Amino acid sequence: PLIRFGIIADIQYCNCDTHGKRFYRNSLPKLEESVDYFNEKEVDFTLNLGDLIDKNFSDIDSVLVRLNKLNKPSINITGNHDYSGISNNKILHDKLSMPDEYFTYEIQEHNWLFIFLNTNELSLHGNIKNTKKEAEYDILIEKLKKEGRKNTGPWNGGISTEQVNWLDNLLKDADNKKQKVLIFAHQPLYPDNGLTALNDKEILAVIGKYNCVKAVFAGHHHPGDFGYFNNIPFITLEGMVETENDNSFGIVNIYDDKIIIEGKGRMTSRELEIK
Repeated sequence: PLIRFGIIADIQYCNCDTHGKRFYRNSLPKLEESVDYFNEKEVDFTLNLGDLIDKNFSDIDSVLVRLNKLNKPSINITGNHDYSGISNNKILHDKLSMPDEYFTYEIQEHNWLFIFLNTNELSLHGNIKNTKKEAEYDILIEKLKKEGRKNTGPWNGGISTEQVNWLDNLLKDADNKKQKVLIFAHQPLYPDNGLTALNDKEILAVIGKYNCVKAVFAGHHHPGDFGYFNNIPFITLEGMVETENDNSFGIVNIYDDKIIIEGKGRMTSRELEIK
């Protein structure tokens, strides 16, 4: 493969008792297993698609100390649970070594661009009170409720008009450069399962304008999901926290003509043609 990276979602560690199917304390040994595997397979880097913790910000160090045992860099984005217990988003972004709340990672030698969205930017948990983002969130929620959408739960979030425009400009530029693009988010964009980003349809409309996007990865919906939109595969990864013993992590292998996901445990293996 040209590029080979590890991928995980929804570690959701908490030093608290099991609730339903969520075995919070079991996430740490599962994470250790995935880190050992990624090191053994010598991946180029590892991506975490959010929800490192469940509800206590103090738990995040227990996760990060294990991620820091990776031999190669890890790239993190935020999930809705990661905002628990903080009032300043920059504290969280700095803790996760994020360059900004949404950002890109370019692999120039192979002409690939990775785009990391922040689908918690407009949300109840996103610390936007008394900002212009709060007004944008209120308008968006009201619109979705009038439409009868099922994704308006407080655990979901969306992206601002500013972030939509940022994405549009990036994809337009990538199309012109003949780059290939992967997009990553915490909340899925597709299929519609009630847990998608609030303005999923608006984001899909932007993505659908361009030929450069080859796949979209997300977490948040712990059972996992999959579907095609405009011939683009949308992969929702199975959450690590969701079972007592079965783990969930994988390696993504990118070739010239295909993407192969090697799933471990509950994570589904897939072979996807690059169109």
